[in-house]
Amino acid sequence: MTDQVDRIAPSRPPKRFRGPRFKPLRRAVRIPVWGDLGIRLGLALLLIFIVIMVHWWDREGLIDNLDGEVSFLDVVYFTMISITTTGFGDIAPISDRARLVEAVIVTPIRFAVFFIFVGTAYNFIIKRSWEKWRMARIQGNLTDHIVVLGYGVSGSESVQELIERGTDPSCIVVVDPSDERLAEAEALGCNVIAADATRDSTLEAVRIREAKNVLVSAGRDDTSILIVLTVRHLAPDVPISVVVRADDNEFLARQAGANNVINPVRFTGLLLAGSAKGAHIADYLADLASVTGRVQLVEREITEEECGCSITSLKSGGRGLRVYRGGKVLGFWEDECETLQPGDIVVEIVPTESGSSRGDGHSREP
Repeated sequence: MTDQVDRIAPSRPPKRFRGPRFKPLRRAVRIPVWGDLGIRLGLALLLIFIVIMVHWWDREGLIDNLDGEVSFLDVVYFTMISITTTGFGDIAPISDRARLVEAVIVTPIRFAVFFIFVGTAYNFIIKRSWEKWRMARIQGNLTDHIVVLGYGVSGSESVQELIERGTDPSCIVVVDPSDERLAEAEALGCNVIAADATRDSTLEAVRIREAKNVLVSAGRDDTSILIVLTVRHLAPDVPISVVVRADDNEFLARQAGANNVINPVRFTGLLLAGSAKGAHIADYLADLASVTGRVQLVEREITEEECGCSITSLKSGGRGLRVYRGGKVLGFWEDECETLQPGDIVVEIVPTESGSSRGDGHSREP
């Protein structure tokens, strides 16, 4: 998957977000379980074999209290007794060299083997049981959360923007196959899971049915559309927004069940065309799209006290632009917008903190 720049906005310094640390739901490992276990056991056997060879080389410094003869089988037996620190005493080192070998060579290897077995028991028994319990507990608390499927350029920008807009990072779940990208999301305080977002098991693990919104940006249109199909199959009522880059795929994405289809290529073209007609149009559109600008686009349902009012008299103090009523789109200049009705969805421009304190006409620079 290749990252593509799909946001055109005035340059601004990168922001650092700090949030509370949350453990990931699940992290994929580069080595499969059987491979990791095989490496550990292989290393332990190698160390034991080294001790056997050392003891066999220095067998003259050992004594067998039973028959006085130290055979290869006796060496193997003595090695295992030494490694496990059992120490029956039937075979023992008697020479200074043998005792030095036990102290300098065998003892460090004994500790190494001990830690290998303890670490293996921890990773494959204790830790996995703990992770399953913790994951189940986190999943049980996931409700009205935002699921971000794909943490490339678009996904990471959307997560940062959500956090800037006041979304609690613990309410965001990021799904991506890349551990490097997930490390960035985890540093922001998000829950992360390294997995394939096209699989039902992955989406069920993040409780997709209980999600508030799903944002899809897989980097490839075909993958994104497949993810949308899978999400819509599991969660028929969850709002889905998806990024596609080819015009032909916009219709397919909507047919797959996406509520919002965003084409960054088309948006870039609009900005370029707007900049040809006016030097500040692109800058203002970027302001509208980001909470860090001086103005911000907001979509919301009207309040009870706004019913019967005009779109120009919103209680929020914003400038109403558009009303969505029963599947119909109404512009602010149309007569129907003079009387707002219960259930209307309004899109308005409101000033942000920067715009409120300094005014929309002031420069962004201090």
